[in-house]
Amino acid sequence: MMDLMWLIALLLGAALGYYISTLRQSRRIFVSSKSVAINAASSSNKKMKSKEPLEIEKFTDFRQKFKMILVVRNDLKMGKGKIAAQCGHATLGLYKKLVQRAPKALNRWEYCAQPKVVVKIESEEEMLVLQEKAESLKLPTHITIDAGKTQIAPNSRTVMAILGPVDLVDDVTGGLKLM
Repeated sequence: MMDLMWLIALLLGAALGYYISTLRQSRRIFVSSKSVAINAASSSNKKMKSKEPLEIEKFTDFRQKFKMILVVRNDLKMGKGKIAAQCGHATLGLYKKLVQRAPKALNRWEYCAQPKVVVKIESEEEMLVLQEKAESLKLPTHITIDAGKTQIAPNSRTVMAILGPVDLVDDVTGGLKLM
């Protein structure tokens, strides 16, 4: 009787694993087909920004680890909830850029379990210097600009997201302290 229960549990676990893997695969197909539709629609809109592939697409070696760093401005004195919301905006902003312009890099990051590290800086000027350094290394960035409806002034640059191979991202943000 106990052997039969183990066999049933094993079969149920295998079936559940298969079901989850097919859901993940269908999600990727959906995202891919959606990005194709977005690219087709955006090519007809001449006012949109360039959708050329980003340089980061050349990093396709599956042994290379990818991560995202979220750089938070500490001088704004945002509350914990505000920081969390701004980090979410920065992550989503960079994700949306990568879906269209660097899907291989995005898949690489997802394959690495989507690591995210939050660090802090003390000024907007420092953030812009880090952005320049990241862009000189061909790393994609996204800076979130707040609407100013709650805690901080409108148009404040709050969080910058950077994604890429661990060694390159560390060249940009390795000296910063954790949040």
